[in-house]
Amino acid sequence: MQQFNRRTFLKTVAASAVVAGLPVLPAWASNSKPKVKNVLPRWRGFNILDFFSPRPFNNSHFAATEQDFQWMADWGFNFVRFPMAYPGYLKYNPISEIPITPEQTLEFNEEAVEIVEKTVYAANKHGLHVSLNLHRAPGFCINAGFREPFNLWKDEEAQQAFYTHWEMWAKRFKNVSPKLLSFDLVNEPCYKEDMNDQYGHSEAVPGETYRKTAMGCLDVIHKQTPDRLVVADGNHGGSLVTPELEDLPIGQSCRGYYPHYVSHYRAGWVWKNPDDAPMPVWPGKIDGKEFNRQTLEDFYKPWIDLVKKGIGVHCGECGCYNKTPHNVFLAWFNDQLDILTSAGIGWGLWNFRGDFGVLDSGRADVQYEDFHGHKLDRKLLKLLQKH
Repeated sequence: MQQFNRRTFLKTVAASAVVAGLPVLPAWASNSKPKVKNVLPRWRGFNILDFFSPRPFNNSHFAATEQDFQWMADWGFNFVRFPMAYPGYLKYNPISEIPITPEQTLEFNEEAVEIVEKTVYAANKHGLHVSLNLHRAPGFCINAGFREPFNLWKDEEAQQAFYTHWEMWAKRFKNVSPKLLSFDLVNEPCYKEDMNDQYGHSEAVPGETYRKTAMGCLDVIHKQTPDRLVVADGNHGGSLVTPELEDLPIGQSCRGYYPHYVSHYRAGWVWKNPDDAPMPVWPGKIDGKEFNRQTLEDFYKPWIDLVKKGIGVHCGECGCYNKTPHNVFLAWFNDQLDILTSAGIGWGLWNFRGDFGVLDSGRADVQYEDFHGHKLDRKLLKLLQKH
């Protein structure tokens, strides 16, 4: 493994922080001030869903445009997270419904890879730092909808395929500055026996297993770009700090979805029967449990403690599905963003355009503003700019 220790990591992220504010924020943007020093830049922005689905035709209406990146920059944001399902950039045709083989997980589609490259460069052109993420990695995804040929957390063949994917991306982007691009290894790791069971029981990945896979990725990435910033999502679906990674030159990424009663009210991929979802309030009692600012602070305390240890933390995903009452969403989200900001933790809203987004979210209780043919949630935008 390349000699890239935590001291080198800290120097790298410190250098990145110098330009983390690009583009220069307007005077009205981000009034909150961190109370804790985070070694990762406080990146603030959005997730884009161009390659989120393993089936390319499902992504077309989400495809980010250069105009999107310009609007993000104009509004004072500096970050884009790019979650990808790996079948979307393979020669394999996921529309065929023929199960993929282990060999096919390594056959890259040059045309699709170039689209990813162009998207990253377009975001960089507008001063946006890009976090490239495998939302679906060979052998694992927290979501169902695609049958994997092996299990990332159990099978050596899957782990080697995982390393090969990151080696490919590391080579493609070896000359891109770490100030403009970081790698987020795998979205929301958790252990499930049946990867196709949408609602099945899941557990945290064994810490040593997660450490092994992270180190394998670090090795191939840093052979190409020794100072590339690398981030690992929190264990058990992004919710838990991973102590086994703390001595590695790697940041950790939390989630902004607690409690799911608020963030995922009536979301079909969370509730078997959306009608069973209890009506959210904030603050107040939901499903017999009390939720308020203090419960949020308790949830994020382990992450803030990680920041205080000198380990970089970012919140790669946050936000609220469009069925939650808007006033409840904004009250809850204001508390959440205030807590993250006080610890210097940046965030990426899921998503930019779509049912969690600031544009075209499809909420029934919002008075939208017409914005270049899109429906803009101005109240949400102002809240994001505030933090």
